[in-house]
Amino acid sequence: MRKWLKKNGQSTLEYAVLIVVIIAALVAMQVYLKRGIQGRVRESADQIGSQFSPGITTSNMTTTTGGTTTESLENNQMTTTFNNQFQNRSGTETVGNADQEYWGH
Repeated sequence: MRKWLKKNGQSTLEYAVLIVVIIAALVAMQVYLKRGIQGRVRESADQIGSQFSPGITTSNMTTTTGGTTTESLENNQMTTTFNNQFQNRSGTETVGNADQEYWGH
């Protein structure tokens, strides 16, 4: 009986030590994982570009549209054909930086 208890206690101690080693490794890796994730988020944000503020964005645009439309009725079905459709947009747009809206720069 004593041999069984001694062996059972030893394996429990080994499992406890193994769990402590794994937890220590995860805690040590936490810093590196955090830095890696922050780097990826920063890279994604840089790819998006600078943010702009719709609250201080102004635009003066002129839009011109045109074209021809032909409608025909055959066998009680209406068919609409759009020919030479176009849309032209011209003007200026000033985009404000988000820093200007929130911090008044």
